[in-house]
Amino acid sequence: MFSVILTWSFVILCVKFSINVEPSSSITVETVEGGQAKREVELETTIAIQKVKNMTLNKRSNAAPLKPQQYLKFIEISETFRKAISREGGYWNRKQHNLFLELDSMVRPEGNESEWKEPDERLCNGTSSEVFQVNIQDFTSYSPLLQDFLRTMHCKDPPILIDQPNKCPWMEGERQPFLLFALKSSPQNFEQRQAVRETWGQEGTHDSGLEVRTVFLLGTFPAGVPDLQELVRFEALHYGDILQWDFTDSFYNLTLKENAFLGWAQQRCPSVSFIFKGDDDVFVNQGAMLDFLRSLTPEETKSLYTGQVVTDASPIRQSKSKYYIPRSFYDGPYPPYAGGGGYLFSGSLVSPLLQVSKHIVHYPIDDVYTGMCFQALNISPILHSGFMTFDIKVNDRKNVCVHKNLLLVHQRSPQEILWLWRQMHSPLLTC
Repeated sequence: MFSVILTWSFVILCVKFSINVEPSSSITVETVEGGQAKREVELETTIAIQKVKNMTLNKRSNAAPLKPQQYLKFIEISETFRKAISREGGYWNRKQHNLFLELDSMVRPEGNESEWKEPDERLCNGTSSEVFQVNIQDFTSYSPLLQDFLRTMHCKDPPILIDQPNKCPWMEGERQPFLLFALKSSPQNFEQRQAVRETWGQEGTHDSGLEVRTVFLLGTFPAGVPDLQELVRFEALHYGDILQWDFTDSFYNLTLKENAFLGWAQQRCPSVSFIFKGDDDVFVNQGAMLDFLRSLTPEETKSLYTGQVVTDASPIRQSKSKYYIPRSFYDGPYPPYAGGGGYLFSGSLVSPLLQVSKHIVHYPIDDVYTGMCFQALNISPILHSGFMTFDIKVNDRKNVCVHKNLLLVHQRSPQEILWLWRQMHSPLLTC
């Protein structure tokens, strides 16, 4: 807890010094030593501010700017996915079948690609509500968050605000990451991120020689909360693990965050072996996860998609539920999918997933949407008993030996994450 407070204090101090201060400006600091000590503090502060600005410039100049997402002109969509989407009913279903038609029209009978203009999906301006009132009879009954989602559901490549261009080595011959932790986090969740950094999300070379890297995926602060963007900016500079895009961070925008990350990973970490995608409140047994990944056969590593698998699921129709989906929006069952709290997939699938997402309408529940993308690639999720996305028995939550045999448990506070990590790595533990 002390390190969390200390680090947060460091960030606040940096922000305090960064506001409206030029490199040549002086900051008045009262000292008991008098004028000489005061001048020394002023000089040190000026140098520190200049170093922060130089660090920002250096980080930006080490790699090319992130390019707009690149898509193939044509990709196969599995028949399994096509048949799973009913033609009648919800607005999403109709939009998806229109995309099927567009995709099919891209290939002429003689096999030549047709001319098809790709929409500029970096323009994430909202669509007028009038469009949805015409197409969705009960649109005005939708929650404000769901209405907002619909207005920007065409956006798949938002501008990036904070990049980490050197997260993965880009020089030929450098050792590439074996495992990349990509964790969904809200801007205000500093304490949660810090707990991960100090425990299972530590970057570096594992005992087995495998490289591990971590990034946190953020949108912008939602309305109604204090805007602490300066804190996020300095946190990113200090730790080098924050990715942030220009869209409001909300539950319904997690799918947009998924697409933005895939576009980033395709350009910045194209050679990573495996990716863990999860929430910032999970506890991961890093050693057990690495052991599992090393045990896979070459064939299994090509199309890995594993976690706690949800099957035979359908939309929740209770309007008070967080996961409520109106029938007028989507009609039909969900594909099998790995719970969004945490799952693993092969790094080689980043590009295919990004390509196929071009032809799948955004869905407001991110793990369901990810399941759709994998199904469109004809890849089924594999159940792994070590993923406890929906938690374990209450009586086992303080049993450290139970956690030794698991890869993941979900919904742990920062304090619980720190406690579990220390107990699991205690030389006194006997299981």
